[in-house]
Amino acid sequence: MKPIYEPKGKAKEYGDLAINIYTGCPHRCFYCFAPSVLRKGREQFHSCIEPRKDIVAEVKKQLEKEQIKGKLIHLCFTCDPYPTGYDTTPTREIIKAIKESGNNVQILTKGDGTRDFDLLDENDWYGITLDGIKTETERDRLNSLAEAHRRGIKTWVSFEPVTNEREFFIDLHCVQFVVDKVKIGKLNYYHSDINWKEFGEKAEALCKSLGIEYYIKDSLREEMGV
Repeated sequence: MKPIYEPKGKAKEYGDLAINIYTGCPHRCFYCFAPSVLRKGREQFHSCIEPRKDIVAEVKKQLEKEQIKGKLIHLCFTCDPYPTGYDTTPTREIIKAIKESGNNVQILTKGDGTRDFDLLDENDWYGITLDGIKTETERDRLNSLAEAHRRGIKTWVSFEPVTNEREFFIDLHCVQFVVDKVKIGKLNYYHSDINWKEFGEKAEALCKSLGIEYYIKDSLREEMGV
């Protein structure tokens, strides 16, 4: 097993390398692509969460054998690096290994990664997903983003997919002072009443007016005709 891999397709827009630490995710996002990619039933994927077999040892082995250095490694695509309600010690050990080998991490979570902020510095990225779906953990997510920013860790928000246009604009204003970058993407494979061309243009204009660094995902760019 080579746990560190190069993302393909849409995932490539997020980073050069990535690691998926767990076998599933408890957050139950309706748009989640991971069950189909992993060829698992949705219930199995959302209820059977554990570290992949020997994941920490295999990451360390690959980092050393391939002499991977100077890379930004994304955590994670097919799972959350901080699955709520589960022991995330493997995530901490993997971050340590990545940092000790001369690399940096780009975290994306709907959970709580504050326990590992002591491992991160100004060359690492801590990000949260804000998809417009209101949950009990959203306030905690926003607080963790603000704390990372206060500590000097680079912060980012993934607005992908956007499921609610109004909530997107509210959330963008909420994070404007504690975020270094946002990535914005449309809802794919599901029906939406959002006019993506108009939305993309308004989102881009607002990012510019607020002075927020932004990246609009390719599928949304296509809708905008840009």
